[in-house]
Amino acid sequence: MTTTATPAAAAEPASNTALYADPTWTEGVHWGRRSRRHLIDDQSRTDRAPFLRSTVIAPHGGGIEGGTSELCLAIAGYHPADLAPTPVAGPVHDFWMFEGLMSSGNGALHVTSTHCDDTIARSLCAGSLNALSLHGCSPEQAGLESGAEAVLIGGLNPTFRQYLLEEFTAVGIRAVTASGEEEIAGISPDNICNRTLLGMGAQLEMTTALR
Repeated sequence: MTTTATPAAAAEPASNTALYADPTWTEGVHWGRRSRRHLIDDQSRTDRAPFLRSTVIAPHGGGIEGGTSELCLAIAGYHPADLAPTPVAGPVHDFWMFEGLMSSGNGALHVTSTHCDDTIARSLCAGSLNALSLHGCSPEQAGLESGAEAVLIGGLNPTFRQYLLEEFTAVGIRAVTASGEEEIAGISPDNICNRTLLGMGAQLEMTTALR
């Protein structure tokens, strides 16, 4: 992470497109993007390559919501330090992340999930059956006690949410179904996690202590 500080006149951007066009911010200095799209090669006249099942995204990575970039890479099947497939023979998934690169004030780069219009992010989600969007929150934002280690599971896909709930519970991670406002629940069709082939996905809001 660089030592660049937040420009004094910066205002929260209305969308990724607006942020990218704003001369206040410079890619590679204030913010960055990383992504990977895996090859689908269908040369058979009889068999068909399947749709990609899952894309993992971190719309508020880097210093915006700390830890979500690393978790995005790990869930997608890559080691955060060197991007080596981890485990070596394990599954890998497409991923995308937007990251704040400044030493402080990265919250000014926060674009809400319903306004995430990055073309790569949207194209990856639109070509996948599932999208898993990773976010960070405080226990207070989640309606939990101070210092709580927990994950709130939102999004419009009830089956995906249930699978996630069961998997977290099985390994001893406190998990609850998100409810209430869009910011936590991820229930808007415009939320980037719901812009999939199925029109629904899942969103994880992880408390600071858990990340």
